[in-house]
Amino acid sequence: MAQITAALVKGLRDRTGAGMMDAKKALVESDGDMEAAVDWLRAKGLSKAAKKSGRTAADGLVAAVVSDDGKTGALVEINAETDFVARNEKFQAAVRDVAGIALTTDGTTEALAGAPSPDGEGTVADMITRLVAVIGENMALRRAEQVKADTVASYIHGAEAEGMGKIGVLVALNGSGDLSDAGRKVAMHIAAMSPAAASVDDLDQALVERERQVLTEQAEESGKPADVIEKMIEGRIKKFYKEVVLVEQAFVMNPDQTVGAFLKDAGAELVGFKMFKLGDGIEKAEDDFAAEVASMTNS
Repeated sequence: MAQITAALVKGLRDRTGAGMMDAKKALVESDGDMEAAVDWLRAKGLSKAAKKSGRTAADGLVAAVVSDDGKTGALVEINAETDFVARNEKFQAAVRDVAGIALTTDGTTEALAGAPSPDGEGTVADMITRLVAVIGENMALRRAEQVKADTVASYIHGAEAEGMGKIGVLVALNGSGDLSDAGRKVAMHIAAMSPAAASVDDLDQALVERERQVLTEQAEESGKPADVIEKMIEGRIKKFYKEVVLVEQAFVMNPDQTVGAFLKDAGAELVGFKMFKLGDGIEKAEDDFAAEVASMTNS
């Protein structure tokens, strides 16, 4: 019996995209023969993942989960190629399982990918690779985040199933008493208004400076004295903060008060928030069906 080394398993996985346990089993069944192992995986339908890996996965699901004690929350985004897969029960079950595991890791995507899979067959990354073979679309664990506080509230917008949808938000609050309702309302606000940061201090300073530069150029065109221009800029920067900073924004459920004022009235201190929008930032190629048909006709 040939020795099945880690390097041999890795080589087979690189060639086929199969999961670790499937690759090892294929090599055992093939007595270490790489080509025979590839054929074994192909026969079992487990090498499909390699053929799918070049396709853009920009759809799928975002999942939000909160621990039983309400003090830890996790967000996970798992992508697939089409929104049809988001309604697939096997895909939904996998996303739900992975989100639950995200509560037990350090919150990073890398830790989640390397965590043991629920079925005991390798890692979470391996499980997703096997799911590619079963469902037939490229998939990817894109990102994961975790927050901790006295109270963590979640909200899912565009839900396909419980706790899963197109937009996921977590809000972390400190304070005494049950703050889950206040947290959920703020999470809904975040999904609607997409703030860039929780507070002014949290804002990316490069973003602020870029905005200040634009406002300065606009103000200078007025031809007013320098001291007046400076006041104009500061006034517009404050307006900018009200547009992009969570605690400065007008609360969607009561525009007469800011989100910060709402939280203060609720006795809550904002620790932070996380928001995932499905496929945000992924460039998805648009197929030109007419051109494709024309090229087939002309060939």
